Amino acid sequence: MTEPTAKLGPVSDAPALSPELASALAMIKRGSDELLLEAELVERLKSGRPLRVKAGFDPTAPDLHLGHTVLINKLRHFQDLGHHILFLIGDFTGMIGDPTGKNATRPPLTREQIEQNARTYQEQVFKILDPAKTEICFNSKWFETMGAAGMIKLAALSTVARMLERDDFGKRYGNNQPIAIHEFLYPLCQGYDSVAMRADVELGGTDQKFNLLMGRELQKHYGQPPQVVLMMPLLEGLDGVNKMSKSLGNYVGISEPPREIFGKLMSISDVLMWRYYELLSFRGNEEIARLKQDVAQGRNPRDVKVLLAQEIVARFHGEQAAVEALEEFNARFRGGALPDDMPEVKLASDGVGLPIAQVLKAAGLCDSTSEAMRMITQGGVKADGEKVADKSLVIAAGATVVLQVGKRKFARVTLN
Repeated sequence: MTEPTAKLGPVSDAPALSPELASALAMIKRGSDELLLEAELVERLKSGRPLRVKAGFDPTAPDLHLGHTVLINKLRHFQDLGHHILFLIGDFTGMIGDPTGKNATRPPLTREQIEQNARTYQEQVFKILDPAKTEICFNSKWFETMGAAGMIKLAALSTVARMLERDDFGKRYGNNQPIAIHEFLYPLCQGYDSVAMRADVELGGTDQKFNLLMGRELQKHYGQPPQVVLMMPLLEGLDGVNKMSKSLGNYVGISEPPREIFGKLMSISDVLMWRYYELLSFRGNEEIARLKQDVAQGRNPRDVKVLLAQEIVARFHGEQAAVEALEEFNARFRGGALPDDMPEVKLASDGVGLPIAQVLKAAGLCDSTSEAMRMITQGGVKADGEKVADKSLVIAAGATVVLQVGKRKFARVTLN
């Protein structure tokens, strides 16, 4: 299931685009990884009608983090351009369990879990999307009426050989790991969602390519124009290396307290900051380019990071919460409690992170890891103004953290 990849080059390379269309295309492509097919998207944009733009989410967990919002932010871009947003909650497919990227069969959710998580999803996504301009869909609407005969007919539209072209299925089969028959139904169901919703565009992560292309194939079979596929990258977590994930502890939850969101975003590296601007900020391309130029000309990147942290906090908790989070941050870190000549220390890590005791020793704040452990036990160590109580704490790779030992030893440490 392979289609040519659209070149994500300068929009000006595309011929015969009006300034308005070129601007819209630039917004759509911002931060994206792959577009199939750009020519088809341009033709649909030229039609002037609102496009039906779909993104599906299985309600597998009650809380979303910033990594989940990359697709929702892109939906917001389409919404701001006047297109019709279809936010699909996979209450039926959630009971199958998405096998994407899994090396084992994923346990299905119960109906009760799905309904609870779906309610929470709606509360959270409307902090980004305009509810008056968003259509919430549930795929149980068409699958529960399809029946067993309809599902068998749908299954007849693909083959086992085609399913094994999918990387995760192929690896599991090659490693003699079990693949349950119902897992083959998931890509077909996701593809049929696009048929039922008459999608013009479907958004998904780079790990969803097989499923997204299945939608194109099924739409052709049912006599519909095949959807355009726009794939977004998987957002790196606070460590700047691994995909944002709760299991890795490198995430920023959108329901976390404002001070937690603000503090976590201030800890990211200066390089990762621009990645977050591209995928998470609603500032325009021109404004972000100006901020990059300001930093290149000597502006402190920390000030630009503050703007990003305030924007994200305001989105999920309101403008006043963003103001208070900044004031608290300033009181903790810039209110005269920190020395002006605090040393800047850069440490190499293994790409995952370093234990706090090892960081304290390497930064010269403690003479040994045993001393570091003792100082933590005595309550004499702070990280970003918070007392460290967990001796097993790991400072994530890519993070910048202000460490304090006792009353007089400080260092701003960055793990490369």
